[in-house]
Amino acid sequence: MCQKTIKKTIQCSGIGLHKGRKVRLVLRPAAEDTGIVFALHGEDGVRFHRPSADAVVETTMATTLGFGGQRLATVEHLLAAVRGLEIDNLYVEVEGDEVPIMDGSSASFIFLLRAAGFRRQNKPRRLLTLKQPIDFQQDGKWIKARPSRRLTVDYTINFNHPMVGIQKFYVECNPESFTRHVAKARTFGFMREVEYLRRNGLALGGSLDNAVVLDEYGVINPEGLRYPDEFVRHKVLDFIGDLFVLGMPMTGDFEVYCSGHALNNAFVRYIMEHQADYLEVDVCGEVPVPAEVVLPSLSDVPIVSKAWN
Repeated sequence: MCQKTIKKTIQCSGIGLHKGRKVRLVLRPAAEDTGIVFALHGEDGVRFHRPSADAVVETTMATTLGFGGQRLATVEHLLAAVRGLEIDNLYVEVEGDEVPIMDGSSASFIFLLRAAGFRRQNKPRRLLTLKQPIDFQQDGKWIKARPSRRLTVDYTINFNHPMVGIQKFYVECNPESFTRHVAKARTFGFMREVEYLRRNGLALGGSLDNAVVLDEYGVINPEGLRYPDEFVRHKVLDFIGDLFVLGMPMTGDFEVYCSGHALNNAFVRYIMEHQADYLEVDVCGEVPVPAEVVLPSLSDVPIVSKAWN
């Protein structure tokens, strides 16, 4: 199986969830073995950065990457779409400090990427695989992972709310299943949290157009839910996106209980810190090699690419 990028450059603009400012997003094709690269505008021009587990600097309500003096918030919905469509190489150019929230799901990013089209490349795919099982637990929440050549997520949430409660969802992630069963699930929150968030400078761009909002009794969005279990499906979406901050697609059978961005990142940091014990790279059609041989270097080191213009 060969690597994949998009055929042409495509762009959109939207509002950032937390700052409420307009953001421009440009997605560009990238050469083999580039991986996912963020191109961030700053005072000294555009700088290029790779995502990594240790680049995550904030997990309150979203996953935020930090590269020196630059930050980029709410990366998980876009990364989930890229992983869901099995795109290996992509430049993500952002003018602003957040990825636009769009409708609160990955659906708009799926639409953009499909509109750009896909191009198969000449080199084989590289996948992070587990060498042995791992059970990772914190404060009664956990992530259990087992070696597999595929990516599956079996997720359970438990919220003390009449519209949520205990919800379970299982998916084997591939472009068809992610697009059909996961991508449209929107982020959600509770009315009681809104005032606190806005006092702290968060969710300033949030609205019923980009989030499912619940009061004490039910959903206040006039259109209701897209899936009866939209809440747990969005948690699956977030988990897939948060895994992809590793900078390379990961496979495994994952069983997750009540996790969130903080635990997701703690998990990926742990396996990166112990990668000799847990990780190897499966180069499709070749013998797996130790992970440290090919994982990206430090996330704040600029990348020089002749493909950029």
